[in-house]
Amino acid sequence: MIDNIQAVLRKTPLFASLTPEELQALAARTSRRRLERGELLFGEGDPCTGLFLVASGKMRIFKLSASGREQVLAVEGPGSSFAELPVFDGGNYPAAASASEDAELLFISRKDFQNFCREHPDVALKVIAVVGARLRRLVGIIEELSFTTVRQRLIALILQLAEAEGTRSKQGIHLELKKSHQDFAAELGTVRELVSRNLSRLQAQGYLEVEGRKLVVKDMAGLKRELASPE
Repeated sequence: MIDNIQAVLRKTPLFASLTPEELQALAARTSRRRLERGELLFGEGDPCTGLFLVASGKMRIFKLSASGREQVLAVEGPGSSFAELPVFDGGNYPAAASASEDAELLFISRKDFQNFCREHPDVALKVIAVVGARLRRLVGIIEELSFTTVRQRLIALILQLAEAEGTRSKQGIHLELKKSHQDFAAELGTVRELVSRNLSRLQAQGYLEVEGRKLVVKDMAGLKRELASPE
């Protein structure tokens, strides 16, 4: 469980500049919550009760279509905050949130957070900066979904993972995929079948070798050319 609420608050960008006395006052208005992997925190359209901070674990923020298709908007880890916007605009939660792994959260009610921001305008300015950055990220998601194909988005994700997490050998760049095809589909705005089909196609073309969740990128340069070429 969370041992020191003030320490978690201090690591959150919204509250990093607060004095020890201010952190203590905010901690007194803060409660703890614990979620197991896969547990839903709130659904899209639920009334907003307050702001959440991630102390440990990861939270998935997503939207769900009427047909059950999922689009992941963000994955928030330790030090992140979420649900800032509805705290201020009076609306419901615009997306759902669930734990992608066991998570511990801090919760500040809407009323308490609004009052705190009135007392500390610099915190309100930081909220605007966080919401602005999140808006830019959402615009990027819209652009990707509107102007790129599933194949291009999948290639871009593979290149990103290969450069960030891959291990090089004579055979290529080795990756251990930490997510299922369904998870990748939700992140890419598509369905699992199309992810599997495009992986198979890339393997048949000699760009990859795929075995379960193990993947070898055999032709990074070729994938980059595929990404740059119009479909």
